[in-house]
Amino acid sequence: MAETVADYLLRRLRTWGVEHVFAYPGDGINGILAAWERADDDPRFIQARHEELAAFEAVGYAKFSGEVGVCAATGGPGAIHLLNGLYDAKLDHVPVVAIVGQQASTSLGGSYQQEVDLSSLYKDVAEYVQVVSTPQQLPNALDRAMRTAHARRTVAALIIPGDVQEEDYSPPTHDFKMVPSSVGISEAVTIPAEPDLERAAEVLNSGERVAIMVGQGARRAAQEVTTAAEVLGAGVAKALLGKDVLPDDLPWVTGASGLLGTRPSWELMRDCDTLLMIGASFPYSQYLPEFEQARAVQIDIDPMMIGMRYPFEVNLLGDAKATLQALLPRLRRKTERAWREKVENGVRDWWELMERRAGVEADPVNPERVFHELSPQLPDDAIITADSGSAANWYARHLRVRGGMRCSLSGTLATMGPGAPYATGAKFAHPDRPVIALVGDGAMQMNGINELITIAQYWQEWSDPRLVVGVLNNRDLNQVTWELRAMGGAPQFTPSQRLPDFDYAGFARSVGFRGIRVEDPSNIADAWRDALASRQPCLVEFVTDPSVPPIPPQADWSQVESMAAAMLKGDPEAWSVVKEGVKAKAQDFLPGRH
Repeated sequence: MAETVADYLLRRLRTWGVEHVFAYPGDGINGILAAWERADDDPRFIQARHEELAAFEAVGYAKFSGEVGVCAATGGPGAIHLLNGLYDAKLDHVPVVAIVGQQASTSLGGSYQQEVDLSSLYKDVAEYVQVVSTPQQLPNALDRAMRTAHARRTVAALIIPGDVQEEDYSPPTHDFKMVPSSVGISEAVTIPAEPDLERAAEVLNSGERVAIMVGQGARRAAQEVTTAAEVLGAGVAKALLGKDVLPDDLPWVTGASGLLGTRPSWELMRDCDTLLMIGASFPYSQYLPEFEQARAVQIDIDPMMIGMRYPFEVNLLGDAKATLQALLPRLRRKTERAWREKVENGVRDWWELMERRAGVEADPVNPERVFHELSPQLPDDAIITADSGSAANWYARHLRVRGGMRCSLSGTLATMGPGAPYATGAKFAHPDRPVIALVGDGAMQMNGINELITIAQYWQEWSDPRLVVGVLNNRDLNQVTWELRAMGGAPQFTPSQRLPDFDYAGFARSVGFRGIRVEDPSNIADAWRDALASRQPCLVEFVTDPSVPPIPPQADWSQVESMAAAMLKGDPEAWSVVKEGVKAKAQDFLPGRH
């Protein structure tokens, strides 16, 4: 039997080293599905419950493997369903290739069933998008998609009509208007020019109170960041996607920045006179130093992302590790360490405060305690995913990441739904490592429940079967509720915010998980311990209090006014909100602060 275009597509993916494709079937890719059967399921077809989940699984795989994630779907509705996950990849700079079907080329332009102008649809989300219309076009199109996704850390897409999938494959020839191609790409290291490094060193050496902010682009430069911080006597704050760049047990690491961030990170930016930003695109300028307060240097590999967010004096375009290695010999060690000591005192106070807040009683369970009790039990090689919502607050503030751990969430799109499918992708990237997904009940009802079915389908293949899903069941779309109160001055609008109760632990048990439900705070630590020791996937459902406030690192007066207005307008949880807010804020004034 002659090799078809679809056969060659899978063969070329294997040549690129692709081992998994996260996908959902449909007749728009029937030619590829038939080729998969002939290829003995190589690369592996990982069957998602929904195309959006397939895309999120590919993003999670790419985030935690460092390789290109590949997803596939039928044309029309399937291709549309992929978009949310693909936008998540684009905005978080994650390499993902989407392979989607299309109606037969003979029908295009005829308003045929499921015909969608996919080139136009994908033009914004994919940096490279191409319709494959002839067999000879395929190698170059696929190779460019893989290279673009890898080198530019972005999304690329191939659209293959159904009839083209089933054509006999023939390679490009040595003729006019043929485009030959080849597999592979080398790693490139970019280093700024010497004069720019000198200018950056002058700025950093002149400062007395240096602050460093790192994002995910600094992940491979952890040792160089540590050395720079020691030489400069600096504190280091982290953008949310950079949470795992440096361990939180370093006394001068102040934790996350921004609305979900920590007080010492806010104080670091408030009081510094010099800022070094490395591999971060932190968008909230109000959480950076006041303009003209600090001289600033930025290091970033992406020319599209450098020079934004703050009036940087020196913009160094280059790989974080290589640029810091070139910059470090030019830096002078600061002998005055009062600034560093102030930072460390603030960090120490913060962790004491977090412990006190986690100990505040709630009805029935304080969500802060859920995360606080998990943190010391995390295995050294754990991979942690979090979903958008109030869970992201506690993830950002309470989890103390140690060296060797990995973690991520939807940092830029901040979409709901990736926490559980990220975990699936992480397990296929690292089947020998424990994975913990931290998800709110809103995200679980949106798509997480379905993802449990996929996990149940595949978990017995993983050498380490531990995949733990922690669910915060507060029956409220809690993050939006608090945003309504604190930013809009509006009380909770129950028709939009209240969620139906659901037996998450019971459902998990019904699909083959271990399911644990926690309503007594004294059982939190044991529940995490049991889940992390389980030899099968485990879901732990914590019935948490929606009135525990995610207090920002520095609440300004406008937020206080908005909260008061929301309560006076008849918030149905007004008394609980006031009570829990007073208890949480009171922890700031208990003995122990330096």
